[in-house]
Amino acid sequence: MNRRLRLGMVGGGQGAFIGAVHRLAARIDDCYELVAGALSSDPQRAAASAADTRIDPARSYTDYREMARAEAAREDGIDVVAIVTPNHLHAPVATAFLEAGIHVICDKPLAISLAEGLALQQLARSKNKLFALTHTYSGYPLVRHAKQLIGDGALGDIRVVQVEYAQDWLSEPLELTDNKQAGWRADPKRAGPAGCLGDIGTHAYHLAGYVSGQYPNSIAAELHTFVPGRQLDDHVQAMLRYANGARGMLWASQVAAGEENALYLRIYGTKAGIAFDQQNPNELLFTPLGGETQRLTRGRVQSAEAIHATRVPPGHPEGYLEAFAQLYRDAALQILALDEGLAIPPASRLLTTVDDGVAGMQFIDAVLKSHAADGRWVEVAP
Repeated sequence: MNRRLRLGMVGGGQGAFIGAVHRLAARIDDCYELVAGALSSDPQRAAASAADTRIDPARSYTDYREMARAEAAREDGIDVVAIVTPNHLHAPVATAFLEAGIHVICDKPLAISLAEGLALQQLARSKNKLFALTHTYSGYPLVRHAKQLIGDGALGDIRVVQVEYAQDWLSEPLELTDNKQAGWRADPKRAGPAGCLGDIGTHAYHLAGYVSGQYPNSIAAELHTFVPGRQLDDHVQAMLRYANGARGMLWASQVAAGEENALYLRIYGTKAGIAFDQQNPNELLFTPLGGETQRLTRGRVQSAEAIHATRVPPGHPEGYLEAFAQLYRDAALQILALDEGLAIPPASRLLTTVDDGVAGMQFIDAVLKSHAADGRWVEVAP
């Protein structure tokens, strides 16, 4: 890279967890410089947040539409915008910046409806702009190594896919307190029709599909709300059927007492099985049929995919922020290629994009339909 990309941000002002994570991730590989933002619609909070992040007051906005117009008109305008707002704003904000000819990096889920997601996919393609979606866990070196193992046939034919994502932080009605993160996630107007399903269920679904290389063609699912008075689901369980005959199960819960951020993936084939624990991301368990379990560690595995996502020597742990940074790094490589009319660099091809987001919206849509039909099997859009 001959320069840092000029980055803008919508959302992520003072007190917003994920905005700070995006800013840290963007800085790790020195590919970006944050130069503009609509960090809040409140003028005072926007100004204070801009000062905290060293954004020039002249490029601090309170309206994302104004920001898109102004930055597109500047000779030194932003190359890409990071969208870190509640879910209901993802589609309108992304639309404004894509229409202005600006690349997009968006937090997940992609939107609050499948129709919104499909419209964004079509718009990004028509504008020839990158639309990256931050499915963080796809940035781990050993997740990418696991994907490569399966692609190389090390597991044989896939038979079983098991994925679960358990947290306990919404075991009580935090949305009734001043907890900002709980507040919007429990509000259908801002989160959309899916609570736990959209927040962490989509992460579990994506990880299973990303690593296995296949997505189910039908789903039978149930949503449940354990906390009295809560408007959205806080627990989801689903059975999965795949076109090749494989079977799977997905469980996601935000009321699993004692769990912190327990995302587990297990995939079993005719030759071997693998197991990955997000809370211990520097190791991957690989067990051949009838053989001994092998503990593969980040920094030792030699697949090109893992090496591309590895920064430090063996024994120096990498974690969540580095995985997040990998998405920003791959996005930078693709943005530069697109802007210069070049082919996408092969090393960046595992970046999660709007296409992954559409798959997530298809999953949400199928689960909602199945739940409404008392858990009957429903088809998932291809």
